[in-house]
Order: sequence, then C-alpha cells, then structure tokens
Amino acid sequence: MRLPDFYRTTSFRLATLFLAMFGVVAAVLFSYLYVEITGFETERIDDWLMRERASIARVAPDDLAARFENQNRYDPRHQRPFGLFDADGRHVAGGYPGNRPAIPFFDKPFSVRLEGLPGDPPGRCIAARLQDGRVALQCQETHELDHFDEELLHVLITAAALTLVLGLIGAWLVGAGSVRRLDAVTASIREIVGGNLSQRLPLHAKGDDIDRLVRVVNGMLDEIERLMHEVKGVCDAIAHDLRTPLTRLMAGLERAERRAKSDADYRRAIEDAIQEAGGILRAFNALLRISEVESGMRRDTFVKVDLASVVADVVEFYDPPAEEKGIALEQRHAAPGPYEMQGDPSLLFEALANLVENAIKFAPEHGHVSVALFRDANGFGVTIKDDGPGIAPGERQAVLRRFYRGEASRHTPGSGLGLSLVHAVAGMHGMSIRFNDVPAGCEVVLYRQAQPL
Repeated sequence: MRLPDFYRTTSFRLATLFLAMFGVVAAVLFSYLYVEITGFETERIDDWLMRERASIARVAPDDLAARFENQNRYDPRHQRPFGLFDADGRHVAGGYPGNRPAIPFFDKPFSVRLEGLPGDPPGRCIAARLQDGRVALQCQETHELDHFDEELLHVLITAAALTLVLGLIGAWLVGAGSVRRLDAVTASIREIVGGNLSQRLPLHAKGDDIDRLVRVVNGMLDEIERLMHEVKGVCDAIAHDLRTPLTRLMAGLERAERRAKSDADYRRAIEDAIQEAGGILRAFNALLRISEVESGMRRDTFVKVDLASVVADVVEFYDPPAEEKGIALEQRHAAPGPYEMQGDPSLLFEALANLVENAIKFAPEHGHVSVALFRDANGFGVTIKDDGPGIAPGERQAVLRRFYRGEASRHTPGSGLGLSLVHAVAGMHGMSIRFNDVPAGCEVVLYRQAQPL
C-alpha cells in the first residue's frame, strides 16, 4: 500500500488524531513544568537578593565599603559580585568588575550581563540608591541556572520528539494491522462476488468492532446463501412439479383434438383442462402468498389477537369435514388464557387451518385429531396432533421447503406448499414450528416465546 493510501486508513488517522491530542496535552504540561521549574529558581534568587537589599539598610554608611570588600574576599570566583559606586558611577568597593552598569530600576531584581567577568555571564542584580548618592549593587551569577534551563528544555524537546516518533510507529503498526485485516476481508469479498457463496469473511477472535461487523456480515451472507439455495430449489421444484400437470393438460387437449367426436367429449376435455389449469393457478397463488408473507409487508397491519379465538374458529370451520370422515376433532386448553399476541388474524387462521387440514387428511378413518393450547414459563403455543402415518425425523425440516412432498404424502392431492406457508406465517409472527417425537402419528407445535417487558 502506498503511503497516501495508508494515511487514508481509518485506524491510522484515528491513531494520529489521538497522538495529536496527546501531543497538545503534553505540550501544555511540558510548558507548565518548564515555566514553574525555571520560575522557582528565579524566585529563589530574587528572594535572596531582596534579603540582601534589606540588610544594607542595617549597615552604617561608613561600614558599607568594608562589608562589600569583606564579601569579595569570601567570593574569589565572583559567583556573587557586589559593587559600591559613587554618585558618578565610579567603582568604590566590592568585587563587581568595572564601573556601574546601566540600571533599569532600583529596589527590584533585574537581569543583566556581568561584563568584565570571564565570558560575560548572565546574572540577576538589585540596586539600591543610598542617601549620600552612592549606589549599592548586589548580583548573583545565573550561568548554572541558565544552563539548567537549557538542559531542561533539551530534555523536554527530546521527550516530545521520542513521543512523536513512537506514536507514529504505533500508529503505523495499528494501521498496518487493520490494513492486513481489511485486505483479508477484501479478498474474501472478491471471492464471494466471484460466485463462491460459501466463502465467509475472516474472524480474528478479538471481539473488536471489526469482528462484530464481520459477524453481522457473515450472518447476512448465511441468509443470502440460504435464500439463493431456496430460490434455486423453488425454481427446480416449479420446473419439476408443474411439469406433470402441464403435461397432463397438453396431453388431454391433444387427445381431445385427435379423438373427440361429440360435444360431450370436448366438454369433458375442457373441464379436465380447466381443473388442471386451476391446480397450477392455485400453486402460483400459494407461491405469491408465501412471498408476500416472507416480505413482512403485512406487519404494519398487526393488531392484538387472541390465539384461543383463532383456534376456536379453525376447529369450528373444520368440524364438518372431520365429522364427514368419521374423525374426532377435539380442542383442549392445557392452561388458562389469555393467549394474546400482536399479529394478523387472517394469516394465523390460514396457518392453523393448513395444519388442521393436513391432520384430518392424513388421519385414518375414525381416527383422532386434537388441537391444544398450552402455556409454560417461557411462552405459549398450540399443538396439533393426529394418529396418521407421521413425518420421518429426517424429513421434518425438508417438509417446510416449497414443493417438498414426503413419502407419506406423495400419492395424496396437494402442491407441497402448505407447510411452507405455515413456516412463513410463523416466522412473520415471531413463532417457531417444530415436530415432537410421538409413538404414533404426527404432533406439530407452533410456539411463541414471551416478549420481554
């Protein structure tokens, strides 16, 4: 990756932003430390000068020259040069070299170059004008203090430079790691775009924001792959399952064209064709119905529904056909209600009607079908049980696919779309569908988990 491209990465820019913020804070802190440390030393010298200035007032004027000379004897290196000057500025006593320097103000410390001393070192001085016109000058050489200030500034600048370099290296490492991860993600996406729908974005088990995003995207890819396989399966199923009725339709029409000799023969052929076309149309309508439910368009029309009332309507509706077949259709409440939920009453009726209709269809004559409402600690649901041939455990998920016909139902009328519609309606209402293991027959459960408050 080129440097300009590397700079445009989010990780590097965030790292440099935090580095800049830290740099501003560090600069303020370093400046504060520098000012406070150097100011403390200057204040200490100024405090000493003010005490020396006060001590002059306690010395007799005639003894002042002797004191300055005495101080000079104890300061051979002229670290603290004192000078007493007459009214004309000529040197009278003390170790200060030369005549009186320019004095900006009296009785307050000031900075000056101590000219005449080796190297003209810097110093802090205080001057006092005496009553007889003489001027007393007391100084402290500050060469070591200035050297300390320079070293302190050098240390702070060095620390700032090291912080900047290390921060940039850290930002580069962070950015490089993110770039490697993004390159791996990009390569995986290219494979997916190229047609490898089984490919997934790589996870690094770090649990960071990129991993959270990758998990969401991988979940989306799982759903896309499932939908693609489902679409392919639907197309294959349509081509396979509709080929038979279309073949029968065309064969009947061709047979009527070749063999029909009377109006009655043509009428029977037309009725057979209408019946076959009606079956095909019902299959397509069922597919459109499932697509409509899966799209979730009808969620906006949800109202409060009592599932017990819907179950009662379904049982009442299918009681006559069950009685005609000699089947005992029973409704039970395993637990008291209410069984209220948000949903579409007509869709719930249609889903339950499909399950009850299947139970009646596959139950043997004089058999038994029960519809039971139940409730547990986690939610509530409805169970539809019959004593028919049942569904093999290996087919329980397959029967929810469009056009799938199990071995027990392969020779019975139907399109294989009823349970697909039930599955779609259940998913739309936040319900699950499962098949319980029972000794005989089939037991289907629609279950809704309680919603958190």
